[in-house]
Amino acid sequence: MFTGIIESKGQIEAIVPTGDDMRLRVATGKLDLSDVALGDSIAVNGVCLTAVELPGNGFWADVSGETLAHTTFKTLAVGTTVNLEKALTPTTRLGGHLVSGHVDGVGEIVSRSIAGRSEQFKIKAPDELAKYIAKKGSVCVEGISLTVNEVTGAVFELNIVPHTLEETTLQNLKSGSKVNLEVDLIARYLERLVLGDAAAKTESGSYVGSGKVNLEFLAQHGFIK
Repeated sequence: MFTGIIESKGQIEAIVPTGDDMRLRVATGKLDLSDVALGDSIAVNGVCLTAVELPGNGFWADVSGETLAHTTFKTLAVGTTVNLEKALTPTTRLGGHLVSGHVDGVGEIVSRSIAGRSEQFKIKAPDELAKYIAKKGSVCVEGISLTVNEVTGAVFELNIVPHTLEETTLQNLKSGSKVNLEVDLIARYLERLVLGDAAAKTESGSYVGSGKVNLEFLAQHGFIK
């Protein structure tokens, strides 16, 4: 688990394709690795990776084909700057929100504009994730815990303060840039809980994990009249 509070920016130092997946070497910059052991988790642009080698100034991690298919990692290149966060501990300040490091989908920057001393970003989420993003709720973008200011359809707005811009890769993004998104854990579990016993049904016409909770479904199961 993570908090979405970025501890350091790092850089991709090597990419080794291994069939359908790949191995990455990440230089970790100012991130303190003294308390990191083999097998520990480090979030890279919001993706939870396992340290399989620790050469001293960074770490190696394996990236599965599943991760490549559902994140921006398929476009990584040597020299790419990335956001880094070590897994939280029982004594970690929870300054952001609970983040699993399991990316739900890839969004796209729609626009970026000045808003006082901050900058406003508009991001379009995949349609299937829009229902999980709420005004004043939390969302994780490139591993960063952020508060949603407004939502219009699948597009949500964020205000990014100067410190966050300086300390993360958000400063490098522009219209058209792709970003990793992780929606709030509570929203995902709430949808599953609302299904009740129907969550276990797999026969034709029943819920099979596609996330099709709508007004008709809620009425059928007694949640609304």
